[in-house]
Amino acid sequence: MAFISDLSAAWQKNNSLLCVGLDPDPAKFPAHLKDRPDAIYDFCRAIVDATADLVCAYKPQIAYFAGESAEAQLEAIIDYIHAEYPGIPVILDAKRGDIGATAAQYAREAFVRYQADALTVNPYMGFDSVEPYLEYPDCGLIVLCRTSNPGGSDLQNLDIVGGGKLYQHVAGLVANKWNKHGQAALVVGATFPAELGEVRSIVGDMPLLVPGIGAQGGDVQATVTAGRTAAGSGLMINSSRAILYAGKGEDFAAASRAAALKSRDEINQYR
Repeated sequence: MAFISDLSAAWQKNNSLLCVGLDPDPAKFPAHLKDRPDAIYDFCRAIVDATADLVCAYKPQIAYFAGESAEAQLEAIIDYIHAEYPGIPVILDAKRGDIGATAAQYAREAFVRYQADALTVNPYMGFDSVEPYLEYPDCGLIVLCRTSNPGGSDLQNLDIVGGGKLYQHVAGLVANKWNKHGQAALVVGATFPAELGEVRSIVGDMPLLVPGIGAQGGDVQATVTAGRTAAGSGLMINSSRAILYAGKGEDFAAASRAAALKSRDEINQYR
């Protein structure tokens, strides 16, 4: 199935707008995992098994795998999610942004090598940096719009000629011109709920990937109220560290499940 169809089904099946980010840092792993050759895969698999009925998506961040020379373990965990929990989409968080043949190779990496269902991309170089990914019509393209980091305001909140802000212009481009296959989404941070509401008003029911709750301190109620669609969905609210590292012992996966359940239920209070 296509990314948006899988995401919509996961919203309903798991009654969840929670996306769990897979950012494995071996320095934070429980002691019993640290000497294993496939510790990253084992850690992520335990998290997935503990939370798969509570999420609408998983979001592995490629740098945490590549930095440990663990790309094979990234391939393996994506394969595992697809095999054991079909229908839960996997978003490869790589924030790619290049043009031409290079972008085509990034697309092949994400959608052929890793078999990701969606990919985060940077729109700064314009449509020709996005177009190669559209060769994979069932795959999601999640475009950076109003990111959760404070420095995002340096560019994203600039006034543009003709009125409005740069992030609003990006939202309109993606919604009206770049969404060729109906598989596009945007990244909008929970740390800016007013801007989140502005983006929702521009893009209609387009899905929004929302980082910034949990360790970054975004307000859940403000996020859901600003970003939800009329149907009470439309969001992939990401939490990584607050769920991954909720526990430090051999029962770490149970602690992660408890944190994920708490997050999902808190989000659902405001849908």
